[in-house]
Amino acid sequence: MSGTLYIIGTPIGNLEDITMRQLRLLGEVDFLAAEDTRVTRKLLSHYDIHTPIVSYHEHSGLTVAQSIADRILAGESCGVVTDAGMPCISDPGEPLVQLCHKLGVPMEVVPGPSAAIAALAVSGQHTARFAFEGFLSVNRNQRTAHLEQLRQEQRTMIFYEAPHKLCRTLADMAAVFGGDRSLSLCRELTKIHEEVRLTTFADAIAYYENTPPRGEFVLVVAGAVPQQGTQLTLEEAAERVRQYVADGQKLTQACKTVAAETGHRKSDLYDAVQKD
Repeated sequence: MSGTLYIIGTPIGNLEDITMRQLRLLGEVDFLAAEDTRVTRKLLSHYDIHTPIVSYHEHSGLTVAQSIADRILAGESCGVVTDAGMPCISDPGEPLVQLCHKLGVPMEVVPGPSAAIAALAVSGQHTARFAFEGFLSVNRNQRTAHLEQLRQEQRTMIFYEAPHKLCRTLADMAAVFGGDRSLSLCRELTKIHEEVRLTTFADAIAYYENTPPRGEFVLVVAGAVPQQGTQLTLEEAAERVRQYVADGQKLTQACKTVAAETGHRKSDLYDAVQKD
């Protein structure tokens, strides 16, 4: 008889943020699949739990995931955990769960804290509709393309970022969203030095130029304000690009300017003009 894969949430900072069900299953399962075994051992040690742990991280690959699934299909129970928060959300647990779905492995979710939802709740931004965007790519072109796709996104947006990348990310976002766009920078959530800074991109960039970022950040960014008036068609917007080019702007800059003014994608404008 097959065992069960339990998707177990863990605290994002404060070890008191754990449920009785989480503690019970962390101790009852046959083994745990952990993103970082050292981090998970600290949590288990705090609660005097001695469940065996196997390593399962972003570089483990399909072979490791298959070996975990095979053990479950053979009758063992497994709990997949991440370093902090819910597994599978911007986390290597995602491929394991997808594989277990394909193999028909029974699964149960054991919910716990989520940095994204905790940050949204305390951010001061609108919470009714939101889009979780996770980590931006370290590749500049991919990062820029990702942000360009979100230029006219009207829902509140949630991003994760590491401290050593924060200043670059803020600059890239300001270039797309504008320096006066509201955002909340939430760091060290549930920990002693928890901080929530409700500000704008321009002010945040100025602040962190003189204050080195520390701790893991969740960025909660206000959505775009709906445009008033009649939206230009792509051809009308392309005509505006042509006018800017005729006035002396380079084509790429003209496309960027009109994209910001109309909401059309820069690449679509460029293609429309190039077809002439």
